[in-house]
Amino acid sequence: MPNHSTLSRRAETLEVPKPCPGSRGPAHLLVDSTGLRLGGPGEWLTEKYGTQRRRSWRKLHIGVDAETGQILASELTSDDVDDGSQVELLLDQITAPLASIGDGAYDQIDIYGTVTQHHPDAGVIIPPRATAVPSNMAEGTTSER
Repeated sequence: MPNHSTLSRRAETLEVPKPCPGSRGPAHLLVDSTGLRLGGPGEWLTEKYGTQRRRSWRKLHIGVDAETGQILASELTSDDVDDGSQVELLLDQITAPLASIGDGAYDQIDIYGTVTQHHPDAGVIIPPRATAVPSNMAEGTTSER
């Protein structure tokens, strides 16, 4: 294992790649969420003695530019927060124009209105749920769904 001096000396000649340039034109936003388990100073006691205790976790909601992979928006919430309720907070963080936004967990009626308010030209690309059925309104109208 190299020591600190060796690493510092080698770091002087290390070429670090530049981050991806920003996308050209409107961004295609991919949104999703994931759970993050919280660990604290007592975690090793739980592992050592095998006691059962309820572990806490948080949910990270994230919006990523599909072209560059750059994180455009993020929000950390408690574990009981619905994904759809965070769309407006994510969109508030994005100043660039959007071409589209999409994820299956966000298939809620009010999501479409929220996206239209923030980015009127953005398409909402959300695959329907496995249990989805066409509504009475579907016969006379067309949508991107």
